[in-house]
Amino acid sequence: MSQIDTPDSITLIRPDDWHLHLRDGATLASVLPHSARQFGRAIVMPNLKPPVTTVAAAEGYRSRILAALPQGMSFEPLMTLYLTNNTPPDEIRRAVDSGFVYGVKLYPAGATTNSDAGVTDIANCYKTLEVMQELDLPLLVHGEVTDPDVDVFDREAVFIERVMRPLRKSFPELKVVFEHITTRHAAEYVAEAEGPIAATITAHHLLYNRNEIFKGGIRPHYYCLPILKREEHRLALVTAATSGDERFFLGTDSAPHAQGAKEAACGCAGCYTALHAMELYAEAFERAGALDKLEAFSSLNGPAFYGVEPNADTITLKREEWTLPATLPLGDQEVVPLNAGETIHWKMV
Repeated sequence: MSQIDTPDSITLIRPDDWHLHLRDGATLASVLPHSARQFGRAIVMPNLKPPVTTVAAAEGYRSRILAALPQGMSFEPLMTLYLTNNTPPDEIRRAVDSGFVYGVKLYPAGATTNSDAGVTDIANCYKTLEVMQELDLPLLVHGEVTDPDVDVFDREAVFIERVMRPLRKSFPELKVVFEHITTRHAAEYVAEAEGPIAATITAHHLLYNRNEIFKGGIRPHYYCLPILKREEHRLALVTAATSGDERFFLGTDSAPHAQGAKEAACGCAGCYTALHAMELYAEAFERAGALDKLEAFSSLNGPAFYGVEPNADTITLKREEWTLPATLPLGDQEVVPLNAGETIHWKMV
């Protein structure tokens, strides 16, 4: 930690968000200031409609993000491409040459929001992955199988055996980020695996287990993919995040959906945490007695893996109770933040 002012205040090198959904259009304009206030940079997910599959599309999206950034705010979007069965190797070369594409996202087809154009068989992508390994461009993995015969709570663990191990055996030098891990199996795999691999962990997976979805009825704003798991898995994630192991770092997976799209018969997956992400992480680390490990997790480990310098400025979190709003503007609609209407105990100042 760069500075401890008092036991009730912590100052950290400005963190980065290594997994963020900003969407586009009016939604982008509504949510971007929340992330830009806390984070210096973010890996921006490419699952728009249509998905961001080319460098040209990523450049256009990046321009729209920067145009939506409020005056006086500083924020760097780190762009990604959406991997398909047909992504050509030359597009990877263009991505590396661009200077603004930092990874390629693997969505197993049908795994989550706007993933229908995703990969049906990783073997279809091997020529592209060869170039990514050669040019040191990370593969960012949504690590779940989509086999309907596999229980939804087991899909991450099965992915490790069916996809991740064979993939990394074939491409041992390929940089891989196992995104938003949710299980003991994934935490142990990342900690013990050989070669260049890391994992992001969300605040909601550190704070909550699957009981949270069903307290007093179905609570759709706690529904995300990968879904919250058993308490033993939450505890394993806390252990990993607070261990000091540089392979684990912050990725909020903040995912804005309009209130009506969440509170529906077929509600969208995703938790909106961009407003108060660092406060939630501070709460999780404080509960674990590990506030001294928060800066490395949030501000240092990610830049080290991606090969960029840490941010030069800082943020300060103060121990202060405040109540989250029930809703926030989302274009001409509203989004319900995680913990809406509840009191939390840290506040960024």
